[in-house]
Amino acid sequence: MSRLRQRMLEDLRIRNLSPRTLKCYVWHVEQFSRHFGKSPAVLGPEEIRQYQVYVVEKTRASWSWFNQAVCALRFLYGVTLRKDWTIDHIPHAKREKTLPAVLSVAEVRCLLKAVPNVKHRALLMTIYAGGLRLSEGIGLKVADIDSARMMLHVRQGKGAKDRLVPLSDVLLRHLREYWRVHRPTGYLFPGALHGRPLHPTAVQKAFQMARLRSGIRKPASVHTLRHSFATHHLEAGTDLRTIQGLLGHSSLETTSVYLHVCNGAKTGADPLAALGDLD
Repeated sequence: MSRLRQRMLEDLRIRNLSPRTLKCYVWHVEQFSRHFGKSPAVLGPEEIRQYQVYVVEKTRASWSWFNQAVCALRFLYGVTLRKDWTIDHIPHAKREKTLPAVLSVAEVRCLLKAVPNVKHRALLMTIYAGGLRLSEGIGLKVADIDSARMMLHVRQGKGAKDRLVPLSDVLLRHLREYWRVHRPTGYLFPGALHGRPLHPTAVQKAFQMARLRSGIRKPASVHTLRHSFATHHLEAGTDLRTIQGLLGHSSLETTSVYLHVCNGAKTGADPLAALGDLD
């Protein structure tokens, strides 16, 4: 491991950034260095500009990929190498504004019924019922289920923030049925390796197989369950500020995107009705 790479990792860790962010930032810096065949320490603003042009015009990377690369280089040159030109010479690309894909309540029900694996089904139910990110769902521990207070403790979500979300009676019933079969003790949804949770790839694969079995043709991923949770709550009459708290968004503007995908009618229906008749 090079000294520069080690210093960058140390700078990332002392700021309590997530392991995923550490891995992502280091990877992008390595790609930048490999592109020029030189250490980033001897590269500067002109090479950074050339690399951005290459990424946009030659690789046609998505906005999120491009933005990750920009953030990684900003961190390297602004924090680890302490260059004073970082902010001015690494502009962000304009983000494309797209609306999130959303499943209807009926589609969520069909999809969950199409998951044969008990553990995968319980996890996908939990992600939908709690509006969780995939990383938050697989990171849950048995101790995070507070049945006495009917709360789900989401620890160290995006931005290293904890939050509590309501635990519905329906979800608790399904989780108890799952626990009686698997008896997890540490992670609520353990993976094949001892002491490790389910791998995200395995969960995404299970979701996509269930999507195909259920006949859902619209593009969707595990994260679509979180979008669906927010939209269904909005359609049920839950106010936007409450949904912001449930999702763990720092900004209400981020949550307001769901105003553009809900059907506009306040149904007053239980957003978790999709979990009610899976047996």
